[in-house]
Amino acid sequence: MPTQLAHKLGVRDYFALAYGTMIGAGWLIVMDDWLGRGGPAGAMLAFGVGGILLLPVGWVYGKWVERLPDASGEAAYTAQVFPVFVSHPTGWIMLLAYYVVCPWEAVAIGKLAAHLYPAIDRHELYSVAGHPVYLERLILGFAMTLFLAFLNYKGIRASASFQKWITGAVLVLFAVIVLTSASHGSFANFRPIFPAAPFASVILTLQIVPYFMTGFESVPKAAEEATPQFVARGFFRAIVMALFVGASFYVLAIGAVAFATPWQGLLGQKFATAVAFERALGAQWPVRVILAMAFLGLFQCFNGNFVASSRMLFSFGRRGMVPKALGAIHPAYQTPHAAILVIAALTSFGLLLGDSLLVPVTEVGSMASAFGWLATCASFFLVEKNGRARLIAAAGATVALLLLLMKLLPIFPGHFSRAGWIALGVWLVLGLALFLIAASKK
Repeated sequence: MPTQLAHKLGVRDYFALAYGTMIGAGWLIVMDDWLGRGGPAGAMLAFGVGGILLLPVGWVYGKWVERLPDASGEAAYTAQVFPVFVSHPTGWIMLLAYYVVCPWEAVAIGKLAAHLYPAIDRHELYSVAGHPVYLERLILGFAMTLFLAFLNYKGIRASASFQKWITGAVLVLFAVIVLTSASHGSFANFRPIFPAAPFASVILTLQIVPYFMTGFESVPKAAEEATPQFVARGFFRAIVMALFVGASFYVLAIGAVAFATPWQGLLGQKFATAVAFERALGAQWPVRVILAMAFLGLFQCFNGNFVASSRMLFSFGRRGMVPKALGAIHPAYQTPHAAILVIAALTSFGLLLGDSLLVPVTEVGSMASAFGWLATCASFFLVEKNGRARLIAAAGATVALLLLLMKLLPIFPGHFSRAGWIALGVWLVLGLALFLIAASKK
């Protein structure tokens, strides 16, 4: 039986993993929410500033993974300075940040397909929180989940090649859309640039930035699968590049939509990004390009988060933080096959909740990401002796703490909802139960 995962990944693979984990179809599906929160200027500033503020956090992750290439990521880093009752919940909460994206993307593909072909919504099975769940959408979500589970089960090389191809295609198609907007839009469409007070507009959008920027720190989760020739500095390069390209993508996407057509007319519109270009050009081809990007984005984001969450769950099994069976490695494919199957099963369960998942998942994912970033920076600050490095870690911890407080404190608009607290509580109880089961078998 193999005791190690396959060593197949290079720098471009890690960039594609980080960028793909970050960029899904949110820029299409919830663009109206972004514009409603911050307007064009507020949303662009929030994502631009968010990307810059996260650079010290990315720097810390780059340094940690060079020192400690462990798939458990935040759990391994915090374990260097904190006891297990701190490191385990930290890793478990960060796993939530990756896992919740998987059912989100599985739900989104059905939503996108129904927009293209409304006749798909024929058989309503039930409703959750007022949102109908259709059989046809479930079938599409299950098919997508099974495909990616099969791809990852067979080997990391197949998954990484798939990720690189999709990432390249998305970037090329995105360039086409931005150039199209530049040649047909008007700055007059930006007005008013903020829907409310500028500071409140930026803050309201900045609260959800962690969820949509989560992904750069997925690199450490696959760090054990680097090729033998891989230079450790490459981890840092992949993380920083993903942060820069990801933040730029979001800023340009918001700008392109608001430039193309008056943004206030997009509020409440499904797939506001596609609607904006359809109105601006009176043609269908840009819409088809955008929807093609969205399908590809769904796959790349789903696959990236599937890789990260399955590796984390595998590493927890190996550490004895959950039942050890989850730490098994396939004898032929050298993949964490048990963890892959569990993530696929959990994704299928989340898919059954339908569209009711979309907004709550964003809220929970933002909090979980900010918490993981804070713990990672704090642990690096405590183990590092170099003054400059500790200063950068302190800056990263400060940014993460502020982002976390914006989600938890009720004085901020858009703070954590009751549904968010319930979801977090259920997840922590599940983690505690698995930990106790694992401990009882040692």
